[in-house]
Amino acid sequence: MTGQIVFDPLLPWPVIAVLGVLAVAGVILALWRGLAGWPLRFFAGFVLIAALAQPSFQQEDRAPLSDIVLMVVDTSASQNLSDRLTTTEDAAATLEARLAARPNTEIRRIEVGDGEGDTGTLLMTALSEAMAEEPRGRIAGVFLLSDGRLHDLDRAPSLPAPMHLLMTGREEDWDRRLIVRNAPAFAILGEPVTLTVRVEDDGAAPAADRTQLRISVDGAEPQSLTVPVGEDVELPITLPHGGLNVIQFTVDTAEGELTDRNNTALVQINGVRDRLRVLLVSGEPHAGSRTWRNLLKSDSSVDLVHFTILRPPEKQDGVPVTELSLIAFPTRELFLEKIEDFDLIIFDRYKRRGILPAIYLDNVRNYVEKGGAVLVAAGPDFASADSIYRSPLADILPAEPTARVVEEGFRPTVTDLGHRHPVTAGLLGAETWGRWLRQVEVEPLPDADVVMSGAGDRPLLVLDRVGEGRVALIASDQAWLWSRGFEGGGPQLDLLRRLAHWMMKEPELEEEAIWAEPTGQTMRIIRRTLEDSVGAVTVTRPDGETEEVTLEEVSPGRFEAIYEGPEIGLYRLKEGDQEAVIGLGPSAPKEFEQTIASGEALEPVIDSMRGGVLRLEDGVPTIRAVSAGRPAAGRGWAGITPREAYETMDVTQIPLLPAWLTLLLASAFIVGAWLREGRR
Repeated sequence: MTGQIVFDPLLPWPVIAVLGVLAVAGVILALWRGLAGWPLRFFAGFVLIAALAQPSFQQEDRAPLSDIVLMVVDTSASQNLSDRLTTTEDAAATLEARLAARPNTEIRRIEVGDGEGDTGTLLMTALSEAMAEEPRGRIAGVFLLSDGRLHDLDRAPSLPAPMHLLMTGREEDWDRRLIVRNAPAFAILGEPVTLTVRVEDDGAAPAADRTQLRISVDGAEPQSLTVPVGEDVELPITLPHGGLNVIQFTVDTAEGELTDRNNTALVQINGVRDRLRVLLVSGEPHAGSRTWRNLLKSDSSVDLVHFTILRPPEKQDGVPVTELSLIAFPTRELFLEKIEDFDLIIFDRYKRRGILPAIYLDNVRNYVEKGGAVLVAAGPDFASADSIYRSPLADILPAEPTARVVEEGFRPTVTDLGHRHPVTAGLLGAETWGRWLRQVEVEPLPDADVVMSGAGDRPLLVLDRVGEGRVALIASDQAWLWSRGFEGGGPQLDLLRRLAHWMMKEPELEEEAIWAEPTGQTMRIIRRTLEDSVGAVTVTRPDGETEEVTLEEVSPGRFEAIYEGPEIGLYRLKEGDQEAVIGLGPSAPKEFEQTIASGEALEPVIDSMRGGVLRLEDGVPTIRAVSAGRPAAGRGWAGITPREAYETMDVTQIPLLPAWLTLLLASAFIVGAWLREGRR
C-alpha cells in the first residue's frame, strides 16, 4: 500500500498561476498599506487557489512484478567451430541457474540460428522481437552468449537495462580465409577475365608469407600456384566454354587454423560470345534472301558477311566469272585464309557456278570436321545437276537429294524426334501454321536427325554432327512465307534463331545435356535427351559422398528433379556420359567471412548502457544488482538493474480540500480579516 498527493485542477494550470499571482499581489498591497489582516487575506487566497487545484491523497494497492532477464543464445554456424557450442551450452545452463536463484527474477531464453538464405546471424532482430513481447519496465538485463559476429547491428533496439556479451572463442584462435573480390556474372569467351584473390590470416596467426592456391574449372584437375598472404593477387582466367563455368579456388588448410570452411571459394561465370561471325552466301536473288539477312542483322551480337550472286542462271553470254562483279569476290581470303574466323556458314540456294572451286568447298568440309557449322537452305537448285551436293560437301551433308522437287502446298510438322530436340521442342500452334509451297525431296543419312517433315512426311529439316562440327539442311526455300504471314505465318524467327544457335554450339540448345539451376542450397537438376528414358543422376556432394536422384519427365525429352543440398559447396552430377558441376550456396558464406570471436561490433551498443564484454574462457561471471546509470560490469561479474515494477490492484482517492472545508476555511479567513481590520 502506497500513498501520494495528486492534483486534478478545475482550471488550466496557467490560469491558476495567474490567479495565484493576483492573490499574492493583493496580499503585498495590503501589507504595504499597513492593513492588519494581511496574514488572514493570504491564507484565504491560499485556500481558494489550492481548492482550484483539487489536491487528493491517492492510495494504491500494488502487487510487485518480477524482473525479466533476456538470455540470447547464438547457435549459428560459426558457433559450431572448435568447442564454442559446448562452451555456450554450459555457460547458458550456469547463467540460467544463477539468475533463477535470484529472488523475483524470470529468465527468457532466445535461441538464434542461421538467418534465412545467407543473411548470417541476426542477433539484434531476435532481441528486438523478444523485447516487443515483454514490458520494457520489467527488463532488468540482456545477456548475449555469442562469438560477437552478427550481421544486423543496424536493428539494435534501445535498451532499458544493461546488455552484456558473454563471448565464446579463445585468445589464441586464428583462421585463414580466401576472398574473391570481383567475380563478374558474365565473361567473353576467348578473352581473359581478371579476378582479384586475397588470402588473409585473422586472429593470433603464426607468421606466414606465402601459401599454395589451387584453381579448378568445372571440377577438372586443379592448377596450383604460390601466392602471398595478406596481399591482393590478380589472376587472369580464360573461360573454356560457353554457358556456366564453375571456378573453384582452394587454399591449403594450415595446421591449427579454426576452420577450413572459408578456404574455398566458388565463382560461377557465364561464358558468352563477344561477336558471332556468320558468312551468308546467296546463290541468286529470291524472297527468302531478305529473311535470312533480316534475321541475322536483327541480332546485334552477329557480324554478318553476305554475298549474293545477282546473275540469273539462264543468262549465258560467255562473260568470264571473274568479270561478273564490280568488286572481286574475295573467295580465296574467305574460304582459305579466314574461314576459321566464321562461326557459321550459310548456303542459301547456292549452286555450283565455278565461283567456288572444288578445293574451296573441300576446305569448307575440313572446316566443319574441325568444329565449324554449315547450314544449307535448299531450293530447286539442290536437286539439279549443279547442286552443291555434287561437290566435296557431299561428305558432310545430312541428306542426299533424289532430284525431285515437290511443287505442292504442305504444312510443316514437328516429328516425334523433333518434339524432343531443343531446336524444335516446344514450338506451339502447329495446327495454325501457314503452308509452304515447295520442297526438295531428300534421303537422310542413317545417323541424321529429322526434326521436321513436310509434304507426304518427307524430311524437311535434317540435322547432323560431322566430326566436331554440325550441319543442317532445310529442304525448302519457302521459310520466308512464315515471315510474310502467309495463311497465318509461323514461328519462323524462333525456329531459325534456335537453329543458328544450335549450330554454333550454344549450351542451352545441346540435345544431350545435364545441368542444374541453383537457388540457395536447392537445385533443379535438368537432363535433356533424345532418348525415351534416362537413368538416375549420381550426385557427388562436397564431402565426397554420393547419392542417386531419380528424374521425372516433365516434357518430351526433358527430365527434372529437385535436390536439397545438405551443405554449401561444389556438387558433381553424372548420368551416363553426361556430367556437370554446380556450386550451391554463396561463394563466401557470411557465417565464415569472419570467424574470430570479437566484441568490437557490439561495443557501442553495450557501452551505451554501461554493460561489458566478458570471455567465457575466463568463466561464467557472477550476477550483481546495480543501480541505473552505474557501471554494470567488472572483472568476473555482470550486473542487472532491478526495475521494481508493480501492478496496481486498487486505487483510492481522498480529497484534501472538499467543497465544504474549502468554503468553511475561506469564509473564516475572510471574515476574520474583515473583523480585525474593521475593529482597528
